[in-house]
Amino acid sequence: MTTLHNAEAGDRDRKAFDDPAARGQLIRWFVSAAAISVPQAAGPVTFSLLALVLTGDTSGGAALILAMTVAQVLGAIPITRLGRNRSATRFLQGLIAIRTIALLLMAVLAAYGAPFLWLFLLTAVAGSVHGAAWGYLRSVLNGLTPASKLPRALGISATLNEVTFVLAPVAASGLGTLSPIFAVVAMAVLGAIPALLVPHVSAAPVEDTPHAEGSVLSPSILLWLMCSAAGGSAIAAIEIGAVALAIGFGYPPALAILFTVPLCLASVAGGIWVSVRNRAATRGMVVGLLCVMTGGAWLAAIQHSLALTIVGAVLIGAVLAPLATYYSLILDILAPPNKRPEVFALLRTANAIGIIFASAVLTATSLSVALLVVASTMLVVTLIVGAVSFKEKRRA
Repeated sequence: MTTLHNAEAGDRDRKAFDDPAARGQLIRWFVSAAAISVPQAAGPVTFSLLALVLTGDTSGGAALILAMTVAQVLGAIPITRLGRNRSATRFLQGLIAIRTIALLLMAVLAAYGAPFLWLFLLTAVAGSVHGAAWGYLRSVLNGLTPASKLPRALGISATLNEVTFVLAPVAASGLGTLSPIFAVVAMAVLGAIPALLVPHVSAAPVEDTPHAEGSVLSPSILLWLMCSAAGGSAIAAIEIGAVALAIGFGYPPALAILFTVPLCLASVAGGIWVSVRNRAATRGMVVGLLCVMTGGAWLAAIQHSLALTIVGAVLIGAVLAPLATYYSLILDILAPPNKRPEVFALLRTANAIGIIFASAVLTATSLSVALLVVASTMLVVTLIVGAVSFKEKRRA
């Protein structure tokens, strides 16, 4: 009976994957997943150029990004809960519409020279819905992809997300040079794509997956949220500190790309590997991947040489997609079925908290100290996951 059931399930999965309509919906979801992060990816460059034009100082751009990120953290759970009894797709479209309107109003007010405070408020509104929007978008994927294909789908999504974070700042820089206001408009329009393309399907649970009941902040869920936050801080420390790293090694600021480009290329390669492999990582493999990220963070923190620091950035980037895919898959299992959007929103928010942590440490201390703090955080998290995994293995 088990063999027959597995054969029937596999046949059902193949039909779902091979159906042209299903493939079309999945492609629309991939495009939506890539586009939903455009405001976050393009925001730092766009807002810095906008602040430079309006105030003569780029620091206002960093403040706008901080307002957007803090609002995302604060709004993730309350806003996600507002849509609990509504259609996931419809609620997602409403959230994207709010973000788009807020960004377009920013452009209009900036064009008319409104006080900078209004831009802060609108940026906060735009950011407040991002975590919830991602939570609902991720939950929609469960209704589009059979369980056997979910790792591949998440791997492709992770790859496209990295492509977005590579291309969006470049596009923002080009458009912002012509007109920062036009760059904000373009960012808003591209970020609105999910509202137009996201498929209208129910966010059904993943097939053949056991579902836990209980809190969205259970110890098992918090463990992986903590991992996501630590990984986000490691990535952010390299990306934010790239200019200072280049200067520290005696290179001009423009050569910050020596660290950011290898990191991004490695993360894209990691996403492709996950997609081709199409299998969830084992717990032992996850501990190994966390060790690789920790090693990369320490290579960057030591700053022994340019080559070793770049190797550290590559190691961090290479395991980003495999780890992110695992976090998404394990939380799919651990989350109560009716609270999946909340948990996925928390996963996105945990990453944002990691970015805030890295930014705060970099602001309060020197680059060397900040990198050491982030590397130490990664080490502690890796040891905790290793200890928990060892205990679970002994109990089994």
